[in-house]
Amino acid sequence: MSVRPKLVFVTGGVVSSLGKGITTASIGLLLKQRGYDVAIQKMDPYLNVDPGTMSPFQHGEVYVTDDGAETDLDLGHYERFAGVTLNKTSNYTTGRIYSEVLTRERRGDYLGKTVQVIPHVTDEIKRAVLSCATKQTDIAIVEVGGTAGDIESLPFLEAMRQLSHERGPGSTVFVHLTLVPYLRTSGELKTKPSQRSTGILRGIGIIPDFLVCRTDRHLEREHFDKLSMFCNVPRNAVIEERDVSESIYEVPVELAKQQLDTLILDKFGLPPNQLDLKDWKDMLQRAVSPSGRTVTIAVVGKYMSLRDAYKSIFEALNHGAVANDVDLDIRAVEAEDLQSGDPERILGGVDGILVPGGFGYRGIEGKVDAVRYARQNRIPFLGICLGLQCAVIETARNVAGLEGADSTEFDQNCSHPVIGLMEEQKSISTKGGTMRLGAYRCVLEEGSLARSVYGRKEISERHRHRYEIDNDYRQTLADAGMSCTGRYPDQDLVEVVERPDHPWFLACQFHPEFKSHPLQPHPLFESFLRHASRSDS
Repeated sequence: MSVRPKLVFVTGGVVSSLGKGITTASIGLLLKQRGYDVAIQKMDPYLNVDPGTMSPFQHGEVYVTDDGAETDLDLGHYERFAGVTLNKTSNYTTGRIYSEVLTRERRGDYLGKTVQVIPHVTDEIKRAVLSCATKQTDIAIVEVGGTAGDIESLPFLEAMRQLSHERGPGSTVFVHLTLVPYLRTSGELKTKPSQRSTGILRGIGIIPDFLVCRTDRHLEREHFDKLSMFCNVPRNAVIEERDVSESIYEVPVELAKQQLDTLILDKFGLPPNQLDLKDWKDMLQRAVSPSGRTVTIAVVGKYMSLRDAYKSIFEALNHGAVANDVDLDIRAVEAEDLQSGDPERILGGVDGILVPGGFGYRGIEGKVDAVRYARQNRIPFLGICLGLQCAVIETARNVAGLEGADSTEFDQNCSHPVIGLMEEQKSISTKGGTMRLGAYRCVLEEGSLARSVYGRKEISERHRHRYEIDNDYRQTLADAGMSCTGRYPDQDLVEVVERPDHPWFLACQFHPEFKSHPLQPHPLFESFLRHASRSDS
């Protein structure tokens, strides 16, 4: 444990879903823009080893890192805001911590001692916290999931308290995110929930250094004074985090105005350095006030009732819109509605169609119908993961004439299995962490749309899937106008398909949305939005 970065712990109180991930990411951006090497980590209190086996309706999107970790969606915020590259040490769950503790116990590492939450579980949490830092890391920011008072998060909070005690003054900072609700019946903002929340933390030995207050309206002087007094926080350490009106990318700018980053650095005894947010503010200006026309993109998915299920997709589309200076209108389409409804009524007038990933048969025929509509009406189309597989199925059925073409994921006995389980997956029976995960290289064909979009021959993108195009059908697809233009050469796996007879039709087996950033939009999304903005549909 020779690495000794400064530590920022971000906790939450009163209610869940306050936006700790956005706040954590914003702090990371500000500290990085002041010249510090930043690592960011999320501690999740649930017992799953990772979110990979959880339903999108339960957890939202599963974010994948380059090294193949299936993680919480907040890691997407960290990478997008702070521009850091995260890995398996960037997300720990209670299940992962306990798994490691039990492995140590079975090996005899505890020398016959009774294994307990304190010190064994808390020691493992402390090791996990320090694992996210490298020798170059100046500041590690750790978000603790859940809400103060939750029984599940108590071991994590206790571990943070111990680290703060062991490291001494000037080494750790606690930022507590809380809610200051407005009661319409009395016409008042109420600080009591925040007082109760910080009281819970004090009860376990944690005194927040900063109180970040989520609110839908400005706090008055009396509120700042009361929060400072009863939460035992200096007056200038009470930070207002009002709901932003236009874009989540406003949050770091608002926090910087209140000097949260410089106050944190002052606590650490570190120089503030110069803050450079020019590029960020320029991007924000284009995001909030685009000069171009409104571009409508239909996203045809299986989990549209929960926007967090496609969080990175929506963010990447926004990045592409900002790059093209257009106003983005996302038309969320449930695949099942399209399957049983009129495509013209549901998709008519859109400028582009995106079919994202997913698992299981529900809604598949609606996704295939969306692909057919885009192909026949020459609307710019982007398919991702399952979206590629649906594009292949659509071409096989409706252009190549392969009646019954399908994926073996949906029909084991289909007459034309154009999509099949990868060979390496056939011997795997367990679900967690066993898909094709993480970054793999892809070689793009000369003269292809993908090659022109990326501007280079070889790329690296992140994956999360078990099924692939059956190579036996590649020539049949080519004869039907679908070219396989990107492949993983080590196993000759198809990664990209296109239709050269279409204005802009591309589908990829990987997830480009995971590598899109507001200041560096992913080239596929930038190109997709550019062509959609020119669409006459």
